[in-house]
Amino acid sequence: MTGDRAQANHRWLAAAVTEMETRLRRYAGLAGDDDPESAAARQACDEAAAALPGRSALDALAWAYRLTAFERNIVLLTAADELHPGIRAVCSMANGGAHDHPTFGLALAALDEPHWSAITPDGPLRSGRLVDVGEGRLVDAPLQIDERVLHSLLGVSRLDRRLQPYVVPVRRPALPLPASLVAAADQVRAVWAEPRTGPVPAVVLHGPEPRDLGAVVAEAADGLPVYTVSAAELPPGAVERETFARLWEREALLDGAVLMIDCSDGGPLERQAVAALTDRVDVPVVLAAPDPVALPGAAAPIAVGRPPRAEQRQLWRAVLDDEIRSDDRLARHVDEATTQFDVGYADIADAAAGTAPSAASLWRLCQARSRSRLGDLAQRIEPRARWSELRLPEDQFAALRDIAAQVRGRAKVHHEWGFERLSQRGLGVSAMFSGPSGTGKTLAAEVIAGELGLDLYRIDLSAVVSKYIGETEKNLRAVFDAADKGGAVLLFDEADALFGKRTEVRDSHDRYANIEVSYLLQRMECYRGLAVLTTNTRSALDHAFLRRLRFVVHFPFPDPAQRADIWRVVFPPEVPTSGLDPERLAQLNVTGGSIRNIALQAAFLAADADEPVTMGHVLRAARSEYAKLDRPITAVEAGGWA
Repeated sequence: MTGDRAQANHRWLAAAVTEMETRLRRYAGLAGDDDPESAAARQACDEAAAALPGRSALDALAWAYRLTAFERNIVLLTAADELHPGIRAVCSMANGGAHDHPTFGLALAALDEPHWSAITPDGPLRSGRLVDVGEGRLVDAPLQIDERVLHSLLGVSRLDRRLQPYVVPVRRPALPLPASLVAAADQVRAVWAEPRTGPVPAVVLHGPEPRDLGAVVAEAADGLPVYTVSAAELPPGAVERETFARLWEREALLDGAVLMIDCSDGGPLERQAVAALTDRVDVPVVLAAPDPVALPGAAAPIAVGRPPRAEQRQLWRAVLDDEIRSDDRLARHVDEATTQFDVGYADIADAAAGTAPSAASLWRLCQARSRSRLGDLAQRIEPRARWSELRLPEDQFAALRDIAAQVRGRAKVHHEWGFERLSQRGLGVSAMFSGPSGTGKTLAAEVIAGELGLDLYRIDLSAVVSKYIGETEKNLRAVFDAADKGGAVLLFDEADALFGKRTEVRDSHDRYANIEVSYLLQRMECYRGLAVLTTNTRSALDHAFLRRLRFVVHFPFPDPAQRADIWRVVFPPEVPTSGLDPERLAQLNVTGGSIRNIALQAAFLAADADEPVTMGHVLRAARSEYAKLDRPITAVEAGGWA
């Protein structure tokens, strides 16, 4: 309530309370009908009412709850009990000395147009928690105005303390909403504005960014307060839930507050609590979740995606306007970041509220904000390997460089050169790395991720592939949806089991297996990040699948020269060594992965003996590694140094 309006309301309420006190005095026989003081009180009340710029807070309350004149005066009577120091003495005289507080019996006798239904449990005074009835006989029990209602009559807007443990205010960032989110807010307003005879239907918003959903609701509320509560935090018991519903409905009627229920977590019990709550209130309620929530009587779900890339660029440029003016290269960095990362409006607004990022920090900020939440489906690997650690033929090395270049150059090709206007499919980069185990496939994925400054996730196929129909697609969807935001590098390691040849349909199991592969092909075509598949047997993969891959890189078994190069760099500079001969060590006919295992075990053997790493330590470690591979070390491999 604004200052002038609040002052006018205070003056009227004070006059109305004084007039109520004189009315009780007349009923108690302490003053006559023509008492000058009573007449002056009525005149002051009328003048204060005429000076109001609109409804008084009491009349607004009466209108919201459809109170009768008698019920309205009961609220005023209980307010006077709190605000007028002389009311208690007058009540005592009016009650014949039996009680010094307002009672329903006193209201029936002293106020105009009395009716018994005003005090019934389902009447607005009690069901709306406007007035509390104390202990004792109903007509003699003390009546007391609820504290929250009293604050409202005084123009003080403060959330009921009993709701504060449950709900949290939603504050819309200062950054203007992009057009896509404004359009969603307009849809919410349209639902609330529809003429209806029944209750207000719940609005269902669904989208990947919870805070963006909150910003949409705040925009639709047009400055009215918005609060959010988790479905898991709603009171589970029927009695507590009824109390919450009545208190919240009162909050909405007093202040126009809107409740947003976060339905992203919770099971059947939580959904039951949400349905019971929305069924009990007749005020605007919004359900927010990543996916549409089925709720009887709710309005049609409204989808709220992340702002399109073009809007994200506009938002970032609005945030970085001053910096771009002084360094126009930053605009190019914005294009690169928005091509790589899919960031929500609220995340960009956070940057607007803080220190404007530089080109380097912009990338890190986007990466942190869009970091995938793949949970048990994937393992995040910190990319630390560098190009110098790879030992591959020149053709394969060049192919890996090309993969990194295509991911890095997507902003120019897709955005500046307009390829994304032609089709939204095939914007991602997909590659298959084939070759024997230990030849550097996973290491290459780590090198590329590190070069690009992207997160690397190794997908846990044991958690993705399920024997239950539909579960594998559900898990794949979760993987790609979570990774899409940050354009992460997805590594499907040893993916033969999932990406094998589509089979001829002989039974329902074959049909659903083919559906899983088809779904994977569809998602990979649309995925904006880099997806890397590794396999030991390229021949096991479906040819239709291979056609949709942009790169196929074969990692050959390393030749002696490559193995010698690996031996030269496998020990960190800090490791003390003595007499190691890379050329002789290269006689061991193993892959780079096995070489790293042998080197690590040899280092432990030397550390335990407190000696430098020698050829003898390497030989002992090699014998252990060969035993794992179920192979003996041949005389040729160990010739000249065993």
